[in-house]
Amino acid sequence: MFHSDSDRHGDRVRTTIPLVTGRSLLFSAVFGLLAGAGMAGISTAAAQSSPPVSTVSLEASTPYTPHPPNGGTDDYHCTLVKPHTKQDAFIVSSQFFPNSKEVHHAILFLVPPQLAAQAEAVDGGGKGWTCFGETALPGASLAHIGDTPWLSAWAPGHGEDVLPSGTGQPLPKGSLVIMQIHYNLLAGHKPVQAKLVLHTVPASTPLRPLSLALMPAPPDVPCAAGVSGPLCSRTASLADLGQRFGPGAVGFVNILESICGRNAADPPAGDTTSCTWPVMRAGTVVRVGAHMHLTGRSLQITLNPGTPTQKTLLDVANYNFDYQRGYTLKTPVAVVPGDKIQVTCTYDPRLRQELPALRTLPARFVTWGDGSSDEMCLGLVQTVPPAQSPGAIGFPKRVDSGAISF
Repeated sequence: MFHSDSDRHGDRVRTTIPLVTGRSLLFSAVFGLLAGAGMAGISTAAAQSSPPVSTVSLEASTPYTPHPPNGGTDDYHCTLVKPHTKQDAFIVSSQFFPNSKEVHHAILFLVPPQLAAQAEAVDGGGKGWTCFGETALPGASLAHIGDTPWLSAWAPGHGEDVLPSGTGQPLPKGSLVIMQIHYNLLAGHKPVQAKLVLHTVPASTPLRPLSLALMPAPPDVPCAAGVSGPLCSRTASLADLGQRFGPGAVGFVNILESICGRNAADPPAGDTTSCTWPVMRAGTVVRVGAHMHLTGRSLQITLNPGTPTQKTLLDVANYNFDYQRGYTLKTPVAVVPGDKIQVTCTYDPRLRQELPALRTLPARFVTWGDGSSDEMCLGLVQTVPPAQSPGAIGFPKRVDSGAISF
């Protein structure tokens, strides 16, 4: 069993699958890398062809000053940026520059050409728009979350994301990019002008296309023992969530509870949560990641839990919000329809009384929410098509969320 310890951050990770170390691990809890079986020949071919690398710098035209709604301390703002790509390409590395401590995290969404006009219509001539929630475009339902898949993301602890040889994130010609940035005003409130840099190669480069699947679980964490207050009631806490972020935020909590097999009106409460997701089509898991907020303690991703073929894909035993990263599997793991992947998160509610960013806030029952003082439980699973399958190498016909469906 692999076991790594970080002296700097105290981040302890265990997995039954060996991990590849190096700067590719410094980047996100969410994106892009792979290595492993079947990659050597592809890497050699790519190296011999030495494809030209283009640099694309994307930046908001003006700084944005966060404006949290309804007396809150969080603002989600979307900015539309244009790569001006005239040909299909693969992203082989990327780096997001938050340029301010106010940035809690950022998600970079791909807007395919067929949705470009819709995105430009809501952009307001470069002003952007408020975009709380899990989808990038206003009014988009969760059923269409895969229409604007993640290209990349950033969270504290990330640096440059260099994809391993032989892999690439597809970027169709004519696409746009939405930078959804979460600003945490508990950290500050000055204007922010973030930047994203992409390095791309032509679509003719023989790379394996990457897909990112999102697997959330619903936190339902009561106030710590001996702590009380009006928001320690789940009902009151959800009402406050809706006041801060709108009824859609409460609706998402209820949908997630139901998807995970719980009674949305009265789900089980505790310091640990989990949800099991079905694999919808064959693929190969090449990278995994973890995302929680400030009271998160551990996160596990398990393939086929409770069966003879159970395999731990990731065990972040000492989660640290300020050091989030992705974990590339040295030996990729094949998945097929009928397999299941479970994500499990554990929290420490006592941290709400201990952390400087939280201890001055009212005690509350914690659910899934967009705020830094709310929580999330999100497993990220990156896949490529099975080796030897149609589309295993080369630019895909469709860019989507891979083998696991939300």
